[in-house]
Amino acid sequence: MAADLPFPPRARLVALGQAATVALLVVAAGTIAIAADAQTAQSAPTARSTIGRTWPIAEPDALSEIEAKVATLPRDMSKAFGPRDKWSALKSAPLAPATADRTRTVVPFYTLDFDITLPGGKTLYPKGFTFNPLTFVKLPQRLVVVHPRDLAWALRTARQSDFILLTALGQENGDPITLTEKTGRAIYILEERVKERLGLTVAPVVVAQAGQKLVLTEFGPRSRKLADIVPGAAR
Repeated sequence: MAADLPFPPRARLVALGQAATVALLVVAAGTIAIAADAQTAQSAPTARSTIGRTWPIAEPDALSEIEAKVATLPRDMSKAFGPRDKWSALKSAPLAPATADRTRTVVPFYTLDFDITLPGGKTLYPKGFTFNPLTFVKLPQRLVVVHPRDLAWALRTARQSDFILLTALGQENGDPITLTEKTGRAIYILEERVKERLGLTVAPVVVAQAGQKLVLTEFGPRSRKLADIVPGAAR
């Protein structure tokens, strides 16, 4: 289906890359110019002059508006939302526990559910077009998905650049806010759509990109126990 498209995805990617390069050059040039102006201003006399007509700013100060609004809100907002363990926004998608070590690969194909058209109305990518996003982008870090009971294992296993995601197991959900404050490391929840897109079925699992595929490494009880004995064994 991709061969029927008037504009191949790679050509579009090259164009976007060129545009990004130009944008970076413009930003860099602007930064150099600002730095040069700042240096000139520091060495120039402090006297200033006004050329042309000036008017006072009529708009209210944005910070003052925010502070005024905050002053009208209750000091303890938690009472308005109830206990955190009841917040639907903090509910993780469930995964079954891994019973054995297993490594498998997934290609996260995506199918457009609408047409992508050019300003003139010409179709660039039609509805139903299926492609692999990993052809054009690279996942910059691994995802370490664990149940709350295996968080200590995840903290030992995860690299500094990895994301740690909590998944639910029965009534065991975990509070990412409390755990983030307790561990000093950002903890996230596994969303249902991420679970489906990555083809996750069990946890703990480490998701990493290898070329145009995702490699899912699932860790059974034996490997987790080994990691307790030999720190870093699961990395």
